[in-house]
Amino acid sequence: MPTVRANGLDVHYAAEGSGPPLVMLHGASSSAVEDWSAQRPLFRRAFRLYLVDLRGHARTRGGTGGPISAADLADDLLATVDALGLATFHLAGFSLGGIAALHFAAARPERLRTLVLVGVDSRREPRASVARVLLDSDRIERQEPEWAAQLERRHDPVQGPGAWRGLLRAVLGGIREERPLSPADLRRVRVPTLLVVGDRDVFVPVDHAAALYRQLPEAQLCIVPDCGHQAMVLRPALFRDVAERFYRSTAAVATERAMAARRPGAGPGPRRAPMPGALLARPDLGTSDGGAQ
Repeated sequence: MPTVRANGLDVHYAAEGSGPPLVMLHGASSSAVEDWSAQRPLFRRAFRLYLVDLRGHARTRGGTGGPISAADLADDLLATVDALGLATFHLAGFSLGGIAALHFAAARPERLRTLVLVGVDSRREPRASVARVLLDSDRIERQEPEWAAQLERRHDPVQGPGAWRGLLRAVLGGIREERPLSPADLRRVRVPTLLVVGDRDVFVPVDHAAALYRQLPEAQLCIVPDCGHQAMVLRPALFRDVAERFYRSTAAVATERAMAARRPGAGPGPRRAPMPGALLARPDLGTSDGGAQ
């Protein structure tokens, strides 16, 4: 399985498909291949996918000696795309990976063609309080033994026996110590952006998602009805429909941003993507979701 040396880590990734590069980041305790499994068949027809395992997760060994912060993960991402030779790229992130993607976009917007964020909040609460309960390893072993076994199978073969417990502690530590992005930080994310949130997401209240949408200069917001945190898993067909329309509507701007990055001393072009504002995804969009709740 391919790896690159980045930020002192051997970062594992899976690559598939052909087309412009799309880097995909996963949520806490998971892997990119698993979190984005429902979207990969369609996306790899249009993009060259790079499904990256975050530090301490799955096959990316190490990096859990202290808290795992979104800023650390953004630094890892920068080193990873540099090692892969990606001057500009599309970026999609879910949950913890989405927060890392948002930090990256605030620091290096010129590297991005587009940005897709699922289940992302720029505030610490209620995310920290919910994670403190749901990611407690003792509770998981006691109340959700099947998930504990899954975490062991996912992480321990590469990270070592019992590593999943240390991983969850590191993730929780990072959330506790995280410095939320300021309004000024968010205004720097001048990238065509799609925000997706389920209306029943316990980590991200809808009003928080709407507040984040209003602070990002070039954002669209999709609120998915009757859906929890994993919108791309729980409503896969609806998510594909919304994402496809987003990528089509921003294709010209994404190309301009890629070409601008190749010109010495030039930043992304001044043209803005057509942004129709907030979207409400409804069941009558003509999609059907076998994975719906």
